[in-house]
Amino acid sequence: MAEDGEEKLLATVQHIVQTLGSSDTMTEDILKVFSNYDGRLSLDKLYAARAAAAAAASGGGGGGAGGIGGEHSMPASPPLPPPPAAAAAGVSAAGARPPVTSMERTVRTLDRQISQFVAMDRLIWADSADADAFLEAVDDLIGTVQELDAAGTNRALLDRADELLSRCMARMEDEFRALIERPDDAAPVVPGGFGSDASDEEDDFGGGDGYGDEPIPIAKPVTDYDVVIDALSPGSIANVHQIAKRMVDAGFGRECAEAYAEARRSFVDESVARLGIRPRTAEEVHTSAWEELEFDIARWIPAFNMVFRILIPSERRLCDRVFDGLAPFGDLAFIAAVRTQALQLISFGDAISSSSRAPERLFRVVDMYEAVRDILPDLDPVFSDPYSATLRAEVSTMCNTLGSSIKGIFMELENLIRRDPARVAAPGGGIHPITRYVMNYLRAACGSRQTLEEVMEGDLGANGGAPVAVDPDRPTSSLAVHIAWIMDVLHKNLDTKSKIYRDPSLASIFLLNNGKYIIQKVNDSELGVLLGDEWIKQMTTRVRRWSVDYQRTTWGKVTTVLQTGSPGIGGLPAKAMLQKLRMFNTYFEEIFATQSEWVIADEQLRVDIRAAVEDSVMPVYASLIAKLKSSPETGRDWFIKYTPEDVVARIRHLFEGAAK
Repeated sequence: MAEDGEEKLLATVQHIVQTLGSSDTMTEDILKVFSNYDGRLSLDKLYAARAAAAAAASGGGGGGAGGIGGEHSMPASPPLPPPPAAAAAGVSAAGARPPVTSMERTVRTLDRQISQFVAMDRLIWADSADADAFLEAVDDLIGTVQELDAAGTNRALLDRADELLSRCMARMEDEFRALIERPDDAAPVVPGGFGSDASDEEDDFGGGDGYGDEPIPIAKPVTDYDVVIDALSPGSIANVHQIAKRMVDAGFGRECAEAYAEARRSFVDESVARLGIRPRTAEEVHTSAWEELEFDIARWIPAFNMVFRILIPSERRLCDRVFDGLAPFGDLAFIAAVRTQALQLISFGDAISSSSRAPERLFRVVDMYEAVRDILPDLDPVFSDPYSATLRAEVSTMCNTLGSSIKGIFMELENLIRRDPARVAAPGGGIHPITRYVMNYLRAACGSRQTLEEVMEGDLGANGGAPVAVDPDRPTSSLAVHIAWIMDVLHKNLDTKSKIYRDPSLASIFLLNNGKYIIQKVNDSELGVLLGDEWIKQMTTRVRRWSVDYQRTTWGKVTTVLQTGSPGIGGLPAKAMLQKLRMFNTYFEEIFATQSEWVIADEQLRVDIRAAVEDSVMPVYASLIAKLKSSPETGRDWFIKYTPEDVVARIRHLFEGAAK
């Protein structure tokens, strides 16, 4: 009875197929539906029944009586339509059909097996047995497609196998992406099925997925860059490698690389976001306040190190393991996964390089340059393939543009000095603000002397990224020449400013103050090494000359008026000496009233100038007083307004400034 029922069921199916199957494709789809619905309706049985019916029809055994006792059997059902392969071979539906070939049977069997896996509503890799069976079926299908393609005799069957392969690869791509994005799902089946949310565990950087309404938390600073992020376990890597291998073997290597890049890119994007980096266009950078950019640079430098020292090398390591032996798709997947965020960091560096070159930006640009320079040698093994080599070149180019920016900032410093107006004089001939600014600026810049030497010597790329050796005893380096030129520009600017003072003596004091300050800053920093002893000697000679100029213009007339000629017979009469004394008193009072408010900032210089004044004035003044006291006409000292001690005391109160 069971066999009779099965025959009737097959006959009924034949009738339905004959009625509804208006085309070979529709017939094939109907047969698949029935074969999935009932195990008794396998494709093999259905096609066997179709062949038997076709043979009976060709032999005239269409629909007579049959069976024992003259019972009427069920009218013979129309034969099942031929499979696509037979139709493609040009076999008439009314005639005899050739037997099903082994290749057709293989494709049908693989179709049944693979369709079951493709239709699963959970990860296939949630069950290792399912995964192994699926991979085995995929291997068989790939081999079958290659065999059919090589034979080239059954195009219809090849198209059917290709369509099955495409469906298979689409599911494998989904599995591939899911195993990368949610490796924990490749475990005992989680309720909710395929596509359900992964666990809420925090990722490697801690705290949420960063894509909801909550702000992405900023990661803590990293100081140790000798770290590798293993985003996937060895087991997960083995699984995705098996999938990648099948996709490449099937000719879907590029799709596999794209799926990998898409899956990993979200991790890379979130990781960079956790470092506090946000996309900035060049226009935004150029129009932002420097205080805001300083904050951005302070975040950019550790983020750049984190991305290029840890994140990208880790991605390279993971990609090489997933695509082991599958070149060049691993290289394509790697660069597609990291390029966007790498370029975001590079574009910020380029924007800073092309923005304002105001001198105050030097130190942050130097910090950026050093971060990029130091990392360049480590990028060679990471960006060694042709696809990522261009990214390494862009990092190197950014380093050179930052170096050019540093050069430009030094040029802007020269322009700043030249443009500094000579309209307002420094009070009391003191140190001018431009002198303080330039000397402190250069002194601080020498803290990065090694880097500045590299930049001034030329392109970093010409030296392969290696630092330029600095000769500490070479004051003729490019940096030394550049700084000497800036000092010359400063000297000319100060000389112009000294002409603002109407009093030549005050102009000399102004130059003295600024010259002494410059020498001090040079001597207590690496500026002395860069400029050299000869430059310092020349500057010291200038300071002495300005001191002499001051003595001559201020005290020359004073010492002249105190001259009384040779001692003895023929000396000045007492009346003439009294006149000289009165002139001295007038000159001295004017000088003291004015120059006590002048400034000599350096204490030692102030002592030296006062001492020089005493040495030039006191001998002749004491001599005049002595002669007046010894003269019979002026024997008393009522006419002496200032004793020598009074004059010395007043000289020692010169140059203390208006505040004093």
